[in-house]
Amino acid sequence: MSETDGETVNDEPLRGENRQPIVSVLGHVDHGKTSVLDLVRSIGSERQASVMDREAGGITQHIGATEVPADVLNETCKAMLGGKEFKSPGLLFIDTPGHHSFVSLRNRGGSVADIAILVVDIMEGLQPQTIESLNTLKETKTPFVIAANKVDRIHGWRCESGRSFMQSMAAQRDDVKSLFDDRYWKMLGQFSEHGFNIERYDKIKDFRQNVALVPMSAKEGEGLQDLLAVSVGLAERFLEDRLTDTIGPAMGTVLEMRDEVGMGKTIDVILYRGNLKIGDKIMLASSDGAFSTHIKGLKRPQGMSEMRDAGKRWVNFPEIQAACGVKIVAPKLENAIAGTTLHLANTAEQKAEAEQSIREEWRGIYDKMPIMCSVCKKVSPRVEFITNCQNGTCKGAIEEKDGVVIKADTVGGLEALAFELFKLKIPVRQATVGPVNKKDILMAKSIQDPLNQAILGFSTKPNTEVADELSSDDSEIAFFSGSIIYHIIDAFEEWRTAKQAEIEAAQRESLVYPGRLLYLKDHTFRAKNPAIVGMRVIGGRIHIGQKLMKLDGTPVGQVKSLRTRSSEDVREANQGDEVAVAIQGPTVGRHIEELDEFYVDVPASHAKRLKKLNLDPIEQEILDELIRLHRQEDHFWGR
Repeated sequence: MSETDGETVNDEPLRGENRQPIVSVLGHVDHGKTSVLDLVRSIGSERQASVMDREAGGITQHIGATEVPADVLNETCKAMLGGKEFKSPGLLFIDTPGHHSFVSLRNRGGSVADIAILVVDIMEGLQPQTIESLNTLKETKTPFVIAANKVDRIHGWRCESGRSFMQSMAAQRDDVKSLFDDRYWKMLGQFSEHGFNIERYDKIKDFRQNVALVPMSAKEGEGLQDLLAVSVGLAERFLEDRLTDTIGPAMGTVLEMRDEVGMGKTIDVILYRGNLKIGDKIMLASSDGAFSTHIKGLKRPQGMSEMRDAGKRWVNFPEIQAACGVKIVAPKLENAIAGTTLHLANTAEQKAEAEQSIREEWRGIYDKMPIMCSVCKKVSPRVEFITNCQNGTCKGAIEEKDGVVIKADTVGGLEALAFELFKLKIPVRQATVGPVNKKDILMAKSIQDPLNQAILGFSTKPNTEVADELSSDDSEIAFFSGSIIYHIIDAFEEWRTAKQAEIEAAQRESLVYPGRLLYLKDHTFRAKNPAIVGMRVIGGRIHIGQKLMKLDGTPVGQVKSLRTRSSEDVREANQGDEVAVAIQGPTVGRHIEELDEFYVDVPASHAKRLKKLNLDPIEQEILDELIRLHRQEDHFWGR
């Protein structure tokens, strides 16, 4: 059997030459992940401009990749290497989203990475997304280095571009060193709480026992050589088997599908195993399942250009080897879904294995979508529903007619939206990649819960057929879209709040709300047929057509009219109002007396609805008393 089939010799896996380590850059939003990568891209003779300035909201929203060749690494770190050189042909950086909702996308990047750089603001320490990143690294068992960024914010710290941290530390005043130590020991304690032993890289004796921390300033260009040297050294020292495990059918992660001028539809891919050449057959995932195509072109960014922003800076290659970032030109790529895996499929065996892998990959994504149980109404990921509801004591079924419709330009985007919606306990009825279309609108219209009759689109837009309908003021479906996910979620939550208030306002017109009234002394205007007496609303409200009862539960009669002191007829009176109340049924002196107090009697079905609303404290107190009175006769009243 051939090497390309991933065979073994004498029970040992075949090994290729050292490939460049893949480095995933993780961390909390605004802690400087993209700034660190921009600093990397600024070194060498082929330096490039900032990526961060062109990101929506200044936040990296998709995985991007930048390659740094070995000669640039060796030149940058030569002062620390003492005449030695790295064995690796370079470094491949993956820049991943830092906002907390991108946990799934970060997991996808982390699973590909050999080593990670966790960027932490030394002034802020561990934040929620830092902790999520730590969990990702722990789950994927990815070794990592901590970039303690923004040392320039320490009061009195003096930076010098291109200087190593050790040189910088030696040049600082004693009081500044003391401030640095305070921040360092605080961060050490925070990492310790999460089970990690960290140590400043220059003090570590055993890199297997401690996580290296490299202080730096991406803004001022200080400490980069330390970070690169530690990252590459760690990868080469402890990941030799992984870095030489390059033989076998090619596999890669599809970053994005793009329509490039002069190229047509293309895909940006991180190839992390094997090699690809022009003419190879590959298999990819589409919304309709796996599909095959053949490679017509392989292009890599010139110099150190970022793959997402290379423009015309591309170089053609007849063949490429892992690990690298590559743009692939091939037919039918408009069907490819970003965030999924590319497989080599030259042989029937490779094709069958690829189809199976793609099916399993999609099943895993589908299982993460939040759904609602028809019995207990709990929202959980589909895979948890199968375990806890369908096979557990609940025995519920999926509530198929509820949940929002979500769209995104990548699988990672779908996972990110689903992640946020699950936290809000909002189910997803349908999740697909691509522009919003007519089927999505029809699906949203069929949703029963009015609070879920919405489409959320991340980095995707409606197609021309439905764009006008969704943008119309009288659209039946609410549509939220944008390139920053938490803006979409914020707008959706704001709409749901307003929609809920609108629904409650409509319910208030028909719902019987609790109320308590006092029959005022010397305010009897008519004794019967109907009795007309003056009353003060001492809690809640009263509305024409409602029934009154005494505090002991005895029925009194029905309200026929309400009139204010200025002789104005009204339909409702609220707490504090004094009105003349016409009551059909009672006779003054026989059934009711002055200074009597009454409740507005609430029907049992209304009590159920009222319990779900935000009543004010007095209304809630009155409702609780009404429930107590009625349950003396009927234990299940209002349940």
